[in-house]
Amino acid sequence: MSEPADIATLSFEQALAELEQIVARLESGQAPLEDSIRMYERGAALKAHCETRLEAARLRVEKIVVGAGGPPGVEPAEFS
Repeated sequence: MSEPADIATLSFEQALAELEQIVARLESGQAPLEDSIRMYERGAALKAHCETRLEAARLRVEKIVVGAGGPPGVEPAEFS
């Protein structure tokens, strides 16, 4: 597995794919305890990275809608 510092360079899609692989390995129960802990830590970092990327995308979309003058009465997009 790669070092945690490289998470910042991952796209949302790359981070999500790696997170899905980690979840699958953890759910299989086949990894030794220490490996499971390392994978869980990386998974938590990947999750945080994905959430940050999603929030940035949400803000960009909101900026586009507001910046384009958006139709009156239109609420900013909410992604939850």
